[in-house]
Amino acid sequence: MEFTITKKAKNVTMLLIAVGLLLTIIGVVMGMKDDHFLTRLLSNGLINGFFFFALGLGALFFLSLQYATETGWYASVKRVIEAVAGYLPYGIGLFGLILLIITFMDGAHIYIWMDPETVANDEIIQEKSAYLNIPFFWIRTLVYFACYIIFLRGFRKRSLEEDKIGGTELHFKNYKKGAMFLVFFAVFSSTSAWDWLMSIDVHWFSTLFGWYTFAGMWCSTMVVLVLLTLYLKKLGYLPKVNDSHIHDLGKWTFATSFLWSYLWFSQFMLIWYANIGEEVTYYMMRIENFKVLYFAMFLINFAFPMLLLMSRDAKRHSGILTMVGLIILAGHWLDVYIMISAGSLGANAHIGALEIGMVMMVCGFFLFVILRNLTKAPLTPVNHPFLDESVHHDI
Repeated sequence: MEFTITKKAKNVTMLLIAVGLLLTIIGVVMGMKDDHFLTRLLSNGLINGFFFFALGLGALFFLSLQYATETGWYASVKRVIEAVAGYLPYGIGLFGLILLIITFMDGAHIYIWMDPETVANDEIIQEKSAYLNIPFFWIRTLVYFACYIIFLRGFRKRSLEEDKIGGTELHFKNYKKGAMFLVFFAVFSSTSAWDWLMSIDVHWFSTLFGWYTFAGMWCSTMVVLVLLTLYLKKLGYLPKVNDSHIHDLGKWTFATSFLWSYLWFSQFMLIWYANIGEEVTYYMMRIENFKVLYFAMFLINFAFPMLLLMSRDAKRHSGILTMVGLIILAGHWLDVYIMISAGSLGANAHIGALEIGMVMMVCGFFLFVILRNLTKAPLTPVNHPFLDESVHHDI
């Protein structure tokens, strides 16, 4: 069944972009006199560039995981996963542009290790300069981007070819490539989190940070997959997707939410209990400057899924999944906002028209790209070797 973007969907995405652009302009006009305005503007670009890029990357990871484990149930929602992963080239373009602008501005007070004057007067940064230097940073970044694009294009090409020729040869190629991607991703998911996020707080480090960032990305991606699947079902698409598929997507959302919560608490508890000055400064900065918002973000991302998605019926109820999913998505955006803004702006960070406008604008673009990706191939992969198993999926 071919997907067609409805007029209402087009209007909603355009409205999000337009309203977001208007609020962004208002935020720019209101904040131009602020001494920290440029840092705030670029920090918000980094927040939204990374957050939506991570959703596409999370979908690529989840697709690879299904290939590598030869999962059967997901075949009916495979094109949904591919559509979200298909945002990745656009996400790389936007996120890469923001990183490039920040680099040309000597870090723009976000990555202070990019500022030669700061490095010259900071022994700690100097000791890390073999890793944290601009040429090596960009070599790693370009390797990450190239790896993701190559695997994405390969998976998509073989998926479309499989629709035409069937058989198992392409499936086994995807199986091998999926396993290969997971090997790269096991390293890159942590090192890229160190490069793009943890290095903002250059004097601080955590061995759990990469996993923590990955868990937030994975959980957010599962929410997007659930919401997109429910949306398509509501429009009458995906007839082969039943309550058991929705249940499985709900279980993944529930499980990854707990994984993120476990890693958040583990990182926080160990550092806070040890009470070593150079380690607790990361949390002191966030607790002192964000107060209620910091712990509210944790409760949103932990309590809501735990209380509302615990039961089997809740994971099959579109209304509950939609409500909880939107709350979780907002909570994980707040997580990324605090991770970046606390390190770059500290006490000067706040949420206003600029922050709301930029997230709306990028969200509208993200949704438009996904909907357009859905129109490029049949929503059901007709010759997938596990399609019959997926159609009869019942739990």
